Order: sequence, then structure tokens, then C-alpha cells
Amino acid sequence: MLNADIHTPRGGGRGGGDDLLDAALQTPAIDTAPTFPPASSSYGDRAKIEDAYQMMEDGDDDQQGQAPDRGFTQSIASTVMTAEGLADPKGFWIICSVVLIGDMNRGVLFPIMWPLVEELGGNSVWLGYAVGAFSFGRIIASPSLGRWSIEKGYSTTLVTSTSVMLVGCILFAQVYSIGSLWFLIASQIILGIGSATLGVTRAYVAEITATRQRTTYIAWLTAVQYGGFTVTPIFGALFTYLLDGKRFQAGFFVLDQYSAAAYFMAFLCSIALFLLLTGFQARYRSKPAAKGKKSKARMEQDEVANRMTFLGITVYNAALLGCMLLNVSTKGSIGSFETMGVSFAESHFGLGAATAGLVVSINGMIGVCSLLSMGIIGRFLTDIQMIIGGITVCALGIISFATLQSVEMGAENALVHYVLGIFMIYGVGYPIGHTAVIGLFSKVVGRRPQGTLQGWFASAGSLARILFPVMSGYISEYDDITTVFIVLTVVLVISNVFVALSRNTLETLSK
Repeated sequence: MLNADIHTPRGGGRGGGDDLLDAALQTPAIDTAPTFPPASSSYGDRAKIEDAYQMMEDGDDDQQGQAPDRGFTQSIASTVMTAEGLADPKGFWIICSVVLIGDMNRGVLFPIMWPLVEELGGNSVWLGYAVGAFSFGRIIASPSLGRWSIEKGYSTTLVTSTSVMLVGCILFAQVYSIGSLWFLIASQIILGIGSATLGVTRAYVAEITATRQRTTYIAWLTAVQYGGFTVTPIFGALFTYLLDGKRFQAGFFVLDQYSAAAYFMAFLCSIALFLLLTGFQARYRSKPAAKGKKSKARMEQDEVANRMTFLGITVYNAALLGCMLLNVSTKGSIGSFETMGVSFAESHFGLGAATAGLVVSINGMIGVCSLLSMGIIGRFLTDIQMIIGGITVCALGIISFATLQSVEMGAENALVHYVLGIFMIYGVGYPIGHTAVIGLFSKVVGRRPQGTLQGWFASAGSLARILFPVMSGYISEYDDITTVFIVLTVVLVISNVFVALSRNTLETLSK
């Protein structure tokens, strides 16, 4: 359970009155005094960072009386490189490296996964299970790692998870030699467990940043994560190109186009472990300070949060669940493309695994640039508008593939169509829409301890990466892959309808 700095409200406070859902989501309320840093936090020698925290609090105070923050208020490029808004810049960059390596395990292996499954005798259904296994590992580990980050500290949690990830990389390198699809799934599960720290890392960033700057830093962290699984397929494509049909063996050590990528990731995991053990300062929670008086704006926000919905839960808990469902729909859509992307490029455009991986990587780089530009976009659009706009662009890119026929049926689909569709999905739609969802969720949670809730949020995304790939595998195997695109579009349209109808409530709770 959580430490002593947390207490459960009785009929008052944000989210009180819905004991069942609070227990399920493990969302106890804490002191909501408008102070920063959270009174329940300490970071090494607190005296050494008091000035940094005061700088952030002063920045918040300067905003009083001005127009409310509209999403990503400042340009990431102009703020993230400074100490302003960060209690521990060095720790932030180490966290970024952990996030990058965690999702590189997904990205680097993207181009080789379908050829590997085929070599082992599997079909698109097995491919769906193999991709979903990674997320299955994440979903079973994310809540526990979120609690660990509160109970044992961030350092212990991240060192443990990265060590597990290193073991998973070594096991994946042996998959082709062993020749078992079940061993592939097992290694993917272990990799997923080791990289199930998205909730932990987001909670860490939320704790060391001022509220008004939080979405900006989370956007930067998301840019690193997004680059990890969309840009790095170029490494897997490179290994496939250089080692195609080649095999080098020295005892039990085997180097081929499949194991090379896994050994490369094992090396990067070792670097991450070194950084965590030598440069990352432990962070723990301490007892809270005296509770301060709530502001008028906070009381009005709590009044909205405590209203009961027709579902029998509070508006606050309904908003949390809604954000998690948005995470499911956006993550699930990209998860389906992660599963079927290479086979679709091959069957409908005649592209090889290396070429498909290269196209995704280039558009992934564009997506990272989109994330780094969200500070500018945020000057004109709110988080809600970015969510609706991003999901719309993503849906248009997906539905554009629904009318295509395969090469086997004599179709000659233009390569530019594939590139443009992937650009709308990977370059613009998903990175902007999904990152705005993450920022919105963090703001709705507010100044509660975010480790456990971010763990559940990450688990919701991992659940989507299990269900959607498996669904896509079955549909493409027994019907047609274009049917998958229709289903994904319908899911995204429903998501946009929810956001539009809940716009006022979400904006109130996220202030």
C-alpha cells in the first residue's frame, strides 16, 4: 500500500464517495494544498533542491490572474534544456534513456518479427500473439512497478526492471536457434515485463515538474518513447539487410539477422543499468506538511469532480476511466499497424521488410518533430483540440487503406499512397493525439501520487496492444486486412465523439 502521506476522504475531496472504483484503481486522495513541490516528496538532500522547487513555484505564481494554460504552453526546445521546471535535470535525462531503450525493444524488432514468425512456421495469428505477448508482460507488471516506485523508490524499481529487460534480450537472441514459437512468446513477455516502466517514468516526471509545465515535459518524454518504437526500426532493417542469409556461430553464441538485433538491445540495456547505478539519485516519500486552505478555484473543481454520473461513479473517476479508454483506442490502433504493417506493405505494395521498416522509421522521425513542436501548437490549440485533431488525422490515414486490393489480385497500388498514409498515422495523427491524452490524464490526476495511477494507465495501453494485434491477426487471417482498417476507424470515431461530448468537464478537471 501507499505510505503515510496519503489519507482516504470521507465524503469530500476529489473523487470521494465512490469507494468501489477508488479501491479498484487504488486512487486514495492526498493533501491537495496548492504548494509545489508536493509536501509528500523528498529527493536526496531536500535542502539542495529547495531553490529549484521555489523557482518552479514562483513560475506558477506568476501565472495567477492570467489566461489559463492552453495545453503545451511553452516550446519544449526553449525550456527543457534549462533547470527551470525540473528539480533534477540529470535524473530526467537518465529517465529518458530508460524510456528510449524500453521502446526500442519494440521498434528494433519490428522489421524482423514477421520474417521470424514465418521462419518458425507461424502465420498472422501467431504474429498477433507474438506482438501481444510484449504488451501482456507490460500489463501484468505495470501496476506492481507503479506501487514499487512509491514504496521502494524509483531507483530500485528501475534497476530491477532494466535487469529483467536485459535477460529478455538475451533470451530473444536464442529464439531462432531454438526454433520455437512458444519460446518467442515467452521472451516477448519477459521483455514486456522489463520495459513496463512507462507509468513509473511518467510519475517521476510529474513529481519533479510544476503543474503548468508538466505536459511540456511529458511531451518531451513521449517524444523519446515514440522515437524508440518508430524511428529505431531502421536498425532492425539494417541488420536484416546486412545479415540476410548469413549466420556466424561460436559455441552457443549465434549471430544472424534475428539475434543481432537482440544482442544490440542487450548492449543498450547494460548502458542503461550503468547510468541508473552510477548517476541516478534515489527518490523517496516523506511525511506530509500541514494541510493548507483550498483556493476557491480548487473547491469549485472538487465540486465538479464529486458529482455522481449515471454510471454510479463520480465525475472524477469517470474522467480517469475515459482517459484510459482513449489510451486504449489510440494505442490499439498503432498496435495493429505494428502487427500487420510489414505483411500489409508486402501484400498490397510489394515492399520488403527492410523497405517497410525504413518508411516507418522516416515517418517516426517526422512524428518526433511533431512532438517537439507541440509547444508551438499549444499556443493555438488546447489539449482537447489536439486530441480530436490528432485522432481525426490518424483515422483518415487508416481508412485510406481500406479500399485497396492486394498485389496477388493484380492491384498496382502507388508507393506514395503507402507513404502518405503512414505519414498521417505515424508522423502527425498518433504522436499529437496520443501525447495530448497522456498530458490530459496527468493533469486530471493532479497532485496525487501518480505512480500507481500511471501504472494503471500504462496497463490500459498495454491491454490495447494485446487485444488489437490479436484481433487484427484473426481478422486478416480469416477475412481481409482491409476489414481491420474499417474496425480501427470506427473505434477512433467513437473516441472523438466521447471527447467532444465531455469537453467541458475534462477541461475543468485538468486546470
